Order: sequence, then C-alpha cells, then structure tokens
Amino acid sequence: MRRIRITCILLLALAGVLTACSGQRTVAKPRIDEQSQSLRQPEQPTRTVVPGDTLYSIAWESGQDYRELAKWNRISPPYTIKPGQALRVLPPMEQTPATVKPSATSKAADKANTKSTYSTSKTGKVIASADKPKAKNKTKTVAPSSDSGKTLAGSWAWPADGQLLKRYSDNGSGKGLDIGGKRGQPIRAAAAGRIVYQGSGLRGYGQLIIIKHSDEFLSAYAHNDRTYVKEGDVVKRGQKIADMGNTGTDRVKLHFEIRRQGVPTDPLKFLPKR
Repeated sequence: MRRIRITCILLLALAGVLTACSGQRTVAKPRIDEQSQSLRQPEQPTRTVVPGDTLYSIAWESGQDYRELAKWNRISPPYTIKPGQALRVLPPMEQTPATVKPSATSKAADKANTKSTYSTSKTGKVIASADKPKAKNKTKTVAPSSDSGKTLAGSWAWPADGQLLKRYSDNGSGKGLDIGGKRGQPIRAAAAGRIVYQGSGLRGYGQLIIIKHSDEFLSAYAHNDRTYVKEGDVVKRGQKIADMGNTGTDRVKLHFEIRRQGVPTDPLKFLPKR
C-alpha cells in the first residue's frame, strides 16, 4: 500500500508539472520593420542630420528642391552635410524691421546726415540693412511638359518589368508608379546619372536609391531587396542597380518616382510606351 501511495504522489506531481508547462505559451516577438520607420517628423521646420543622410534625401522627404535647401542653409556644392547639423527645410521667415536705440556712433552718423536702418534677427542680434536677410524664398511649382525630360543624355527606360499596380495621381495619393514582380527581379536605372542616396532612412520607402540625372531631374527606386550601387557611383541607363523586394511595404514591388525641381511628376510622361 505504501508503494502504491508513493507512486500516486509521483504521478500527481508529474501531472502538475505537465500542466504548468502546457500553460506557458511561447509568444513570438513581432518582426519590426525598421525600413518603414522615419528618423524624423516631416512636418518639422528643421531637421537634424543623422548618419546616412544626404542633402538629397532630406530634400526628397521634405518635398523640396535640393538646391533650395542648399540656398536656405548656405551649403555649397558638393553639398556636404554632417550628423548633428540642423537644416532648415522650409523657406526662411521674413525679418521684421525694429526700432533700435541709437548709440553714440550712430548719433555721430546722424549729425553727418547719414541714415542707417537696423533690424533684429531671431537671435536678437542687431544687423544693418545691408546685411539684412533676404525675404523668404517661395517654393517653385513646376508643371513639366511631356518632353521636358528629353533634355537628359539619352532617353528614359522602364526601371523594371512587371504589372503596373498603381499609377501617379495629381491629388498626391500616388507620387509615382508601383510595378509588381518577383523577389530578386532586376531593377535598372531609368536614365544615366549619379547615385546621390542609398539607404533606408526615409519613411515608407524601405531600401531606397535616388539618382540625380541633371540639375532638375531626380528619380527614386524604393523597397529594394539588395542594392548593387553606392553613393557617388555613376550609372548608365539600363544598368542594374538593385533587386526587387518588399522592404518597408507589404508585397514585392518597385515604387518608382521622377521629380523635377523637387516636384513629383508622372513617370509615364517620360517612359516609353509598352
């Protein structure tokens, strides 16, 4: 009887252990797709440069012409920026003239009938009218014609084969084309140019490549799986630059954009009919 009792106790203990184990669920951690996370909030008037940024990528995400950003921030070619640097992404505010109490020097100038106008900057520093900041620059809105892109060296070519999933829309819901395909399918440069951005720091674009074709025209290739170019590389029209993927999106596809002076335009106006 004692042996049977011990056996029952052992069986009950084993059953308790099994019950406890069955109650513990292994919860898989959700996959965090960092490619779709923005490093900044686009609506902010200034941006802090982070590693991987270029002036072109910041201008692209802000919807501005890179030349305007360079002008507002007094950055000269080759447009080098550094992590931690604060960049204005909106036109400068107009400076309002202010009345400044004249100093002894200015009183002497008044006696000599020399009038000077002063204003104050945002920092409170008094500046002379000759050094007064210019009025804010207005963002240019360009309506590109159907053949404006033909000024580039060579003609445009389709960046990938596949079904056209989404077209450009003038109301802003579609800034370019979505082209469906298979993972690993080649993506090619639509026109000759230079790689000015390659990375994953822009919200909603995943692994992204931006090509500068001329002073006015840029093109972008988003959601890449693998890239074969780096910033500074010069590419030819039709050259393979990446493999199609689904980084930062829900399916395998290429998102392709063309922008003229920072303004999205319909790629179908430039690409050959097929």
